[in-house]
Amino acid sequence: MQYKIPVQIENEDPIFLGLWLKQLAVIMVWWWIAFQVFDSLKWLWNEIAAIPALLIFGLTILIAVFKHSEMNFIPFILAIIRRNINWTQRKWVQWVDSFQPMDIGFIKSSADKKDKKIGFESKIDKLQNLEDKINKI
Repeated sequence: MQYKIPVQIENEDPIFLGLWLKQLAVIMVWWWIAFQVFDSLKWLWNEIAAIPALLIFGLTILIAVFKHSEMNFIPFILAIIRRNINWTQRKWVQWVDSFQPMDIGFIKSSADKKDKKIGFESKIDKLQNLEDKINKI
């Protein structure tokens, strides 16, 4: 029996208001933190307590819906940090996925790569030895 495998299995589906589950989770957690900040500063005037809470609300929305070059906020920030650390060795290439765990911090420059030449002499010698053995048979 054959089963159809979806091609885009890792794509996220919007759940509510065009937001994905991760985005909704980020918004809910940080809005709860913002409410706790507002509640703890309530002993001041409500208007003053609302300023940091609204800043957290706005920053949360920006982080949750951020998308640049098919990257969300955290992979984008990590790519910028890696680029700034390895700015002499790394060249930014659009549409290249370099987020493999083995690639982080390990970049080879083109100067380090050596042209490896294949030694055909040894292979030719082996072939001649083989031809000699075949001829003797």
